[in-house]
Amino acid sequence: MTGLMNDPVTARERMVPEPGPEPARRSRPPARRPPLVVRWLARLAGALVGLGVLALVVAAVAGYAAYRHYAADLPDIEGLKHYQPRVMSRVFATDGTLLADLATERRIFVPITAIPDQLKAAFISAEDQNFWSHAGVDPAAILRAALTDLAHLHEGRRPKGASTITQQVAKNMLLGGEVSLSRKVREALLAMRIEQSLSKQRILELYLNEIYLGQGAYGVAAAAEAYFAKPLDALTLPEAAMLAALPKAPNNYNPFRNPDAARARRDWVLDRMVEDRAITPADAAAAKAATLLPAAPRRPGSPPGAAYFAEEVRRDLVARFGADRATQGGLMVRTSLDPHLQDAADRALHGGLMAYDRSHGGWRGPVSHLDDPALARDWAEKLAALPPVPGMLPGWRLAVVLESGDAVARLGWLERTPDAAQPGTQPAAHMAPMLLAETRWARPQRETASHERSFGPAPRRMRDALMPGDVVLVEPEPAVAARGKTPALPERLALRQIPEVQGALISLDPRTGRVLALSGGWSAEISQFDRATQANRQPGSSFKPFVYLTAMEQGIAPSQRFLDAPFVVDLGEAGKWRPNNYEMDFSGPVPLHVALMKSLNLVTLRVANRVGMDAVAATAAGFHVTDAMPHVLPASLGAVETTVLRLAGAYAGLAEGGRAVAPSLIDSVQDAEGQVIWRPDALACAGCAAGAAQTPEPPQPLPSASAPDPAQPPEFTDTRPQIADPASTFQVVTMMQDVVRRGTGTAAGAGLNRPIAGKTGTTQDFNDAWFAGFTPDLVTIVWVGFDQPASLGEKETGGAVAAPIWHDFMAEALRGRPVLDFVPPPGVTLATWESGGMTLTDAFKPDQVPGASGPLDAPVTETAPAPAAELPPGQAPKAQESGQASGQASGQASGQAPGGQAPGQTAGQTEGPTAAPDGAPPSADAAPRQAAGTQAPPRTPDKAKVGGLDSGMGGLY
Repeated sequence: MTGLMNDPVTARERMVPEPGPEPARRSRPPARRPPLVVRWLARLAGALVGLGVLALVVAAVAGYAAYRHYAADLPDIEGLKHYQPRVMSRVFATDGTLLADLATERRIFVPITAIPDQLKAAFISAEDQNFWSHAGVDPAAILRAALTDLAHLHEGRRPKGASTITQQVAKNMLLGGEVSLSRKVREALLAMRIEQSLSKQRILELYLNEIYLGQGAYGVAAAAEAYFAKPLDALTLPEAAMLAALPKAPNNYNPFRNPDAARARRDWVLDRMVEDRAITPADAAAAKAATLLPAAPRRPGSPPGAAYFAEEVRRDLVARFGADRATQGGLMVRTSLDPHLQDAADRALHGGLMAYDRSHGGWRGPVSHLDDPALARDWAEKLAALPPVPGMLPGWRLAVVLESGDAVARLGWLERTPDAAQPGTQPAAHMAPMLLAETRWARPQRETASHERSFGPAPRRMRDALMPGDVVLVEPEPAVAARGKTPALPERLALRQIPEVQGALISLDPRTGRVLALSGGWSAEISQFDRATQANRQPGSSFKPFVYLTAMEQGIAPSQRFLDAPFVVDLGEAGKWRPNNYEMDFSGPVPLHVALMKSLNLVTLRVANRVGMDAVAATAAGFHVTDAMPHVLPASLGAVETTVLRLAGAYAGLAEGGRAVAPSLIDSVQDAEGQVIWRPDALACAGCAAGAAQTPEPPQPLPSASAPDPAQPPEFTDTRPQIADPASTFQVVTMMQDVVRRGTGTAAGAGLNRPIAGKTGTTQDFNDAWFAGFTPDLVTIVWVGFDQPASLGEKETGGAVAAPIWHDFMAEALRGRPVLDFVPPPGVTLATWESGGMTLTDAFKPDQVPGASGPLDAPVTETAPAPAAELPPGQAPKAQESGQASGQASGQASGQAPGGQAPGQTAGQTEGPTAAPDGAPPSADAAPRQAAGTQAPPRTPDKAKVGGLDSGMGGLY
C-alpha cells in the first residue's frame, strides 16, 4: 500500500481502485406501526397541550382585562399616607372633668407606638396570622376559606372570609361593606397596592384605630373605655384577647350581653396567640382562668345638670365650625363650667322647685302599681324589672309600698352596688319605714268639673296617700340622733315627686363673661329644651334698672322725686290703659331710690315717659337685653322678651360699670394637633405671651416703648366697649343694693353679709318669677315658671319664688370668697340723706346735691345725651325732652292724690285692664321660644282678658 501511494500518478488515472462487486445486503423486517389507540392518545395529548396553552393565553388576556376593568376606578390610596381619622371631640370643665363626647363615631386615635405589643399580637393572631409576611392577600387563607365554603355550600351559610388586615383596611376605609365578588377583587387589588405604599406598622395603626368593636366604639382605645373603662396601657392579657375577639361579630361576642360566647371566643384568641408564640401556654391558661368582668364605661362625671351646658357648647361649636368638624374633628374644648358651682346650682334649683311643688302642686300619685298576691316575697324581682323614671335625681330610688298603716308605711327599694353593671349582678334589696309626719305635703290633686285644679286635705293616715303595691319615688334619709326635746329618728324614706314647674339658673363671672354654672331646667332627661338660653320670657320688673340707668345718664339724681299716682293713657277707641302698682296703693312724690327699692310701676312709667322710650330702648339694646324693643311704655315694665343668658350678660354689664360683657361658655378650642384655633375675646394682656401656650394671636401690647418685664405681673387693658356712663351705672348699682337690704329682694341676701345688688321680677298674672343679682365678682340670674305659661299663684312673686333659690346657690358659691365692695368710679360721691324717715345712701355726680329734687314736672332739654366716652370728665349727660318717645301713645298722667283710685278702676284689681296700646308686645303669656331645629313647648292662648283690653304690662313687683 505504501508503494502504491509512492507511485507516480498519471493523467486521468483514478486515485482509488475500481470498486469490486457490492456485497449482498442483509434484509430487515418491515417496521410495525403503533396501535391506533396509542396514536389517538398522542394526538389527544397534543391537542390538550395546545388547548392548555391557548387557555393560558386566554386566561392571561382575560385576567389582564379584568385587572384593567377593576383597577380602572380603584380609589386613590395616597390619602392613607396622610389619613386623619374621624375622631370625636371632647368637652372638659375647668378642673379637667370630661363633660361630653361629641361624636358620630366614638373614636380616640392612638399612634401605633402607644398601642401595647400584647394587644397588637392578639389582633394579629385572631385576624391575620401571616400579617407580617404576606403582600396584602394570603393565598393559603383564601384556599382554606374556599374549601370550607365548598364543604358547607348547601347549608345557607354566609361565605367565610379570608381577608387580611390589609384587606380590611381597604374595605373599611376605601370600599365599604358590600358583599360581592367584585368588591372582593377590588379589595385584594387595593390591599396589594396599600402594601406597596405603606409600612406594615402604618397599616396596623390604621386598622386598630378604624375598626368597629361594638358599644358605639371605633378603634381599640375607645373600645377599652367602652368595655373595661380603662386606657390601653392598663389592659390585662385576657382583656386584650377579649377586644381581639370582637371584630368577627361585635354584637354576638359582646361580654355585657353574651358573656358565655364572649368567653369562648376570648379563649380561642388566646389559643391562637399560643400557636403564634406570642404568649406561653402558661400565660394562656392563667388568662383563661381569669373571670370575664366588663365594666360600664365612665361617661362624663359632672353633675347631671351639666347636660344643658354641654348641649349649649355643642350648638356653639356646630355654629362656629360646622357639624362635621365639631363632632369628627378631634377638638379639645375647654369650657368655663365649674363643677362645684354647677352642683350647687342644680341643688338650689331642684330644692326651690320641689318646695314650690309641695306647696302648690299636691300629690299626683304613684308612678306605677304592682298587683301581686306574693308581693311580700318577690317584690325585689318585680321592682328590678321596672325602668327608672326619667328625671329622677341621683339620690332618688324607686320603692314599692309593702305595708301601709296609720302612722308608718313600710317600703322596699333596691340599691345598686358599684359592680351592678357586671353580668349576673343583682342590686341589693333594702326595706325602711316612711313616717306620716314627712308626707303632710302630699295633698291629693283633684280636678273640678270646670277642669280647674284643687287639692284634698293633708293625709291623716299613711293609707290616705300610699297603698300596698304603689311604686313611688323616695329618697333614703339617714338616722338622726335625739337632740334635747327632739326625738331620735330612724333611717327612713322621704316621699318625692318630679315637679311640673320649671326653672333656670345661670351664674357667670362679670369680669370675663365666663359662664360658671348653667341649669336649663329640672332635667335634660325629661326635656332638652334649655330654658336658660332658648326660652324667651318677659323679665318683668327685673328690667327696671335699665330704665333708671337711662334716667341717671340724662342727669337725673337718685333723690329726684316722681309722682306715684294713677297713670292713665287714652287709647282712643281702644279705651284707657290704667296700670297699677303691685300693692294697689299710691305714695305721692317718691324718690327714685325708694321707687326702685319698692319696685313701683307707676313711678317707672313716669320715668320712662320723661326720658323717652327711644332712650330706654337704646339702653336695652346696648346691654343686649333685647335686640328689638318696642318704643311703648309697657316695655319699660319688662313687657319685652329676653332669655336668662341675655339678662345675665346685661346685669354683668351693670356690675362692670357699664361695659359690654359677652357671656361665653368656651375658654378655648384646640384642634387634633393641639393648636388653639379659637378662644373668646378677652382682656388684652401685655406680658402674658411668655406664659401662654398655643396663643393664636399675639395679645395687644400696652402703649409702652419697652418690652414687658417678666418679673412683673402682667398688665391688662380692658378694651370692652363702654355702653353706659360708669358714674350713672354706679348710681343704679347703689340703689339696687337697697333692693336686697330692705326692698323686694330681702330673701336673696338674708345672712350673706356682703354687698349685693339685685332686682326682683314678676310678670303679669304671676306667670314668671325672677331674681337677678350680683356681687362685684359673681352674677346670678334665676327664673321660675311653667313651660306653657300659667300663673304660679297669687302673691308668688320673684322675691317669694326665685329669690330663695338665688340665695341658696349664692350661699354656697360665695363660701370662701373674699367680701368685695362695689368701687365707685372717679368723680362720684357717696352721701347719706333722709327721706320719709329712712336714711338712704346714694352716689351723686359733681353737679348733684345729695337729697335734692327738682320740680316733679321739670322740663328737660331736647338734646339726646352724648355717649359716655365722649363726655368731658365730670360732665353729666344732657337730658331729653319729655314726651318724645317714638311710638308712645299720647296720654296724661292724672294728678290724683295718694291713695286715690283712678276712674273706672275695679276694686281689688291687680294688673288693671289687659290690653296693650297699638304696637305693644304680646302679654306676658308668651311661651318659651328656642333656636331653630329644637322643638319648643306649645304656646297657649291668652286667657287674662278684662274689658276686652290687654295691658301688656311686664312688671308687677
